[in-house]
Amino acid sequence: MSFQAYLDNIQAKTGRSPEDFRAYAAEKGWADASGLHDGVKAGAIVADLKAAFGLGHGHAMATVALLKGAKREGDA
Repeated sequence: MSFQAYLDNIQAKTGRSPEDFRAYAAEKGWADASGLHDGVKAGAIVADLKAAFGLGHGHAMATVALLKGAKREGDA
């Protein structure tokens, strides 16, 4: 499955776009446009995304990759 397919599935499940998740991460103090803030652990983000949005582990990790800047929309 491509990274974009993960993002599409996340949006279909939650109704939230990648930009919505970036805004959510900024509100939570996890990240900004340059990536995750120092000391922010992926596990804490994953746990929150699972609880708040019902994401599975793989989809939550894909969101973390997006927030880190490791992956972008349109990536294969």
